[in-house]
Amino acid sequence: MRLLMLGGTQFVGRAVTEAALARGWEVTVFHRGSHEAPAGVESLLGDRTAEGGLDALAASDSAWDVVVDTWSGAPRAVREAARLLAGRAGRYVYVSSVSVYQWPIAAGSDEDHALVGGDPDADQVAYAEDKRGGELAVVAEFGAERSVLARAGLILGPYENIGRLPWWLNRVALGGPVLAPGPRELDLQYIDARDLAEWVLDAASAGLHGPYNVVSPLAHTTTEEFLEACVAVAGAEDVELRWTDPSVIAEHGIEPWTQLPVWAPPGEMHDSMHRTSTHKAAAAGLRARPVAETVADTWAWLRSIGGQAPQRPDRPAVGLSPEKEAKALGR
Repeated sequence: MRLLMLGGTQFVGRAVTEAALARGWEVTVFHRGSHEAPAGVESLLGDRTAEGGLDALAASDSAWDVVVDTWSGAPRAVREAARLLAGRAGRYVYVSSVSVYQWPIAAGSDEDHALVGGDPDADQVAYAEDKRGGELAVVAEFGAERSVLARAGLILGPYENIGRLPWWLNRVALGGPVLAPGPRELDLQYIDARDLAEWVLDAASAGLHGPYNVVSPLAHTTTEEFLEACVAVAGAEDVELRWTDPSVIAEHGIEPWTQLPVWAPPGEMHDSMHRTSTHKAAAAGLRARPVAETVADTWAWLRSIGGQAPQRPDRPAVGLSPEKEAKALGR
């Protein structure tokens, strides 16, 4: 198989690239050159946001079996790339997001849930609308039968450049009392970037088309299992998880998801973020590795780069300040 990866040097794109190389695929990576591409790929350089940014792709005489695109900015950039490649690639896999569904998302909702609006020719507007616009752009140029819309949920794992799991790992490594958001048994749903990558390649190989929610099964893990896994690999000797009721967290003005990454309190927010149906993707072969493996591998990667995870410039930093945590814990 011949893969064109749009991106391919960071997080999900890198996971897809490495998975394809491990399968013996021929991989071309189109990227800005800000980060080094994995060894063994053909690199084409260009900036999709700049005038003439696709010139290197246009000049190439290559053709590909599949294009994978993780773009989350202006939908028009997706449409421009898809339009250029429609006659030179067999299938276009767009890594979208469950954020394209209208809020709130009822627990157990599947791919038929109502969608936000989107414009395939728009400039950047907001994350959900941009992802939906990207989906529409792909379908407009490749047609429904040659398009795969991989609607990912929360993505974790090595190379994460958002900072959610890295923040928790670094926090427990500092030791002392750690604000652990309850309840302990609250279920969490996410997808390891490597499992997402394998499913994307399998979907392309199998000739799938249409939308799929690509995230772990419902109740794949719990908040307690997630945080205990962090403690097991990174926790300092004196680390102590202090389980804290959601009402106390709210009283102290602590924001779920951003200041306490991954976590959302029980109710509408939690149902929307952690209870999406994935039956369709599972039937198409989606597998999710245990949370302990995702956590341990992310910690090993973090240590290999000195402990400080890269941060995407277009995403805000996450995590809770020591002062706010101490106040909520009554210290």
